[in-house]
Amino acid sequence: MSCTVSEMPSGCRLRGMNASSQSAAAAAAAAAANNGNGNGSKESVGVGAGSTAAGGNGGTTGTSTTLQGSVSATSNVLQESNAPLQRPQTQKPCCFCWCCCCSCSCLAIKNADENAPTKRDLVSAEFLDGDQPTLEEIRSWGKSFDKLMTNSNGRKVFRDFLRSEFSEENILFWLACEDLKKENSPEVVEEKARLIYEDYISILSPREVSLDSRVREIVNRNMIEPTTRTFDEAQIQIYTLMHRDSYPRFLNSQKYKTLAQLQDNSNAGSKADSPT
Repeated sequence: MSCTVSEMPSGCRLRGMNASSQSAAAAAAAAAANNGNGNGSKESVGVGAGSTAAGGNGGTTGTSTTLQGSVSATSNVLQESNAPLQRPQTQKPCCFCWCCCCSCSCLAIKNADENAPTKRDLVSAEFLDGDQPTLEEIRSWGKSFDKLMTNSNGRKVFRDFLRSEFSEENILFWLACEDLKKENSPEVVEEKARLIYEDYISILSPREVSLDSRVREIVNRNMIEPTTRTFDEAQIQIYTLMHRDSYPRFLNSQKYKTLAQLQDNSNAGSKADSPT
């Protein structure tokens, strides 16, 4: 079944024709239909009277010319609407995205690689508030636990590692004992000793350090008259615990290997001094 443009309901479009093409085609078809009707009436009048027949023939000639023009216009509109769609010019495909469905991804990858932190950047990020330790100094931490604990940068890195293992209270207790030894005022010593006991020795404290019963008993006796040496036994025990337990894991951690610029299969841990 076929239909003309004029027979289509209002609001319908032929496939491949936009709204402007559809309107132009409909107007051309209507003009052709009107001219055809005029031609038929003039021909009938021409049959009835000879004088009007000549006029009718002239009208028919004009109508034919108009009809041909309308058909030609309609044909052009249809050809125009059926012309293949041309894709807009796109960006040149990149090495990663041949279809160009998105922005050039290779540039994003390249920029990410260029902005990636270097080993030196990672070292700098660890010591923003202090002096930058040398590579030789960092590697010396892997040879001696004493060198690690007597170096402020070394203690900071080791403390961060202990925090990741949920055992930061050990080094905090050790540092508090070191700070207590610097005091001279009996009142200040007594106050600080009480705070240290409540924070790290009391069984009610959430940051209680692990002490055996012998050392705990010594601390309890010393707290009767606190001095700067009240926690010496406890401090030695916690220091030994960190040396034997946490320090080897620290040397094998990715954090320390990155700072010391060591390979993953490095034997840095084997170079550490054995605990006494």
